[in-house]
Amino acid sequence: MMRMRGVIFDGTAPRVVEDLEVRGPGPGEVLVRIAAAGLCHSDLSVVDGTIPFPLPVVLGHEGAGVVEEVGPGVSHVAPGDHVALSTLANCGTCADCARGRPTMCRSAIGRPARPFRRGDERLYAFASNSAFAERTLVTAVQVVRIPEDIPLVSAALIGCAVLTGVGAVLNRAKVDRGESVVVIGSGGIGLNVLQGARIAGASPVVAVDSNPAKEPMARRFGATHFMPSTDAVREILPTGADHAFECVGSTQLIRQAVDLLDRHGQAVLLGVPPADAEAAFRVSTMYLDKSILGCRYGSARPQADIALYAGLYRQGLLLLDELVSRTYPVEDFAKAADDAHHGRVARAVLTF
Repeated sequence: MMRMRGVIFDGTAPRVVEDLEVRGPGPGEVLVRIAAAGLCHSDLSVVDGTIPFPLPVVLGHEGAGVVEEVGPGVSHVAPGDHVALSTLANCGTCADCARGRPTMCRSAIGRPARPFRRGDERLYAFASNSAFAERTLVTAVQVVRIPEDIPLVSAALIGCAVLTGVGAVLNRAKVDRGESVVVIGSGGIGLNVLQGARIAGASPVVAVDSNPAKEPMARRFGATHFMPSTDAVREILPTGADHAFECVGSTQLIRQAVDLLDRHGQAVLLGVPPADAEAAFRVSTMYLDKSILGCRYGSARPQADIALYAGLYRQGLLLLDELVSRTYPVEDFAKAADDAHHGRVARAVLTF
């Protein structure tokens, strides 16, 4: 095993270490040398306890890099291929996978592997991915080859922010041309919901965020209007929205998303509140064919969707470069995390 750098969390504070090791690939596995990894709020949610996860763990779940070694039985990628990673280690054979719902694969939930080691201690892989390491080990189904002309710093964001946000629009909500969309929260996920709505042909597309500094980016990604709170949305949509996406993880904002719906409207929940959080809504308002939809990972089919979004990027239809607010060497993880926590960046990207 070769020693390498990585970001670990052991229950005290996340820190960068230089003595991390990862085992080689077994059957159906791929060893990837990570070039870049986006810092998502889900990583920070492990640290603050919002997302419970066994410890110690190697963080990161949004990455891209180059295949270094493949295990027996892997034929769709080879050493030297540029790849984007998904966070789903779905089995590919269960009933949900067979129905085209890999995000619902029961084999991928609650069974984290421990491919990493520091001395005598084994460490878990976060979200079957652990992109905050110079090398990581993933299942073959998580590795999607991408064209080499896509910068790996930008490609890193496809595997979480883009899959989640754009996928929520196209796969889960199935937004149609001319339908109205409200997006609450203009962070990394919200921006991708906005561009998903733009790609789908939605109109109007209203971004809601209390930080006025986020308006230029929101408009660039697809917002036709920008509001500081949901109170003003009715000025644009007096009868309500066809689709409202909550991208913050606030139970108060979830209620507001539901209240903003027009008849037959859908509220899609993307933000992650604490695991025991409960939200309330007025039941009588739901009898006009309204829906509240949960959405795991953009209801994505990573092998198909990552390739699709890479193609849309090359056509100029999907924005990736613009998502990258700033890159940080992995040693500056604490600075990147602080900037992300305080909303100074759309997406911070760690580089190796």
